[in-house]
Amino acid sequence: MRSVPGPGAGAVGTWTVGDVAAHLAHVLRFDTDAVAGRPVPDATVTTAGMAQANAKMLARDDERDPGVLADRLGRLAQEFDDIASRSHAATVTWLQGVRLPPSAVACHLLEECLIHGHDIAVATGRRWPIQRHHALLAIEGGVLPLIAALPPTALVNQEQAASFQASFDLRLRGGGRTLMVFDRGSLTLHAGGARGVDAHLSADPAALMLVFIGRQAIARPLLEGKLTAWGRRPWKLARMLTLISPP
Repeated sequence: MRSVPGPGAGAVGTWTVGDVAAHLAHVLRFDTDAVAGRPVPDATVTTAGMAQANAKMLARDDERDPGVLADRLGRLAQEFDDIASRSHAATVTWLQGVRLPPSAVACHLLEECLIHGHDIAVATGRRWPIQRHHALLAIEGGVLPLIAALPPTALVNQEQAASFQASFDLRLRGGGRTLMVFDRGSLTLHAGGARGVDAHLSADPAALMLVFIGRQAIARPLLEGKLTAWGRRPWKLARMLTLISPP
């Protein structure tokens, strides 16, 4: 943020670079509050619910100056580190009353930094290499525990997924395996792989994260071998990506 020429470049959706940085500061604030045991914003963790909550936070905060936001991000990051390093809680209360271990909150914050750093870099013509072990930690330590803790309908487009049923063996390169089961609008996760699934997916964690969050189309990582699919019904993976509704 200290090196960007200004906050006005379009970044993601209707958000500018300044909006993205301000939003990341808000995430740092409520993740820190969660680990500290303080109240967090009233928000429903769905696409629509988080869009509404994020819009409210941005409307109440008109700071968009890159240097000012860089200073704020630095201070908030230091506060998060200080509080998290002293936390002995088994679980803390996160958004929507979800109970998560502090490590999952930290990994959620890591994911937000990786994704929104990517947004700012793309918008301003900079490089933002995401290291595999960082993406793996964000997914296995943050995304998967969050999916498991939320209601099974939270991250699925209910209207489009009403009749969709499928199971996928997700194999994260450098990490473990997770069975993803979609059943008419719900998504549940199970440890390890399973026989009889519709498809297996071997995924580079960084590529998978960018595809799932809607920052990259699936074609390029498939061509580059960063995502590899096989099984009885591998085409169901493409359908699944249209049904995932990340917050």
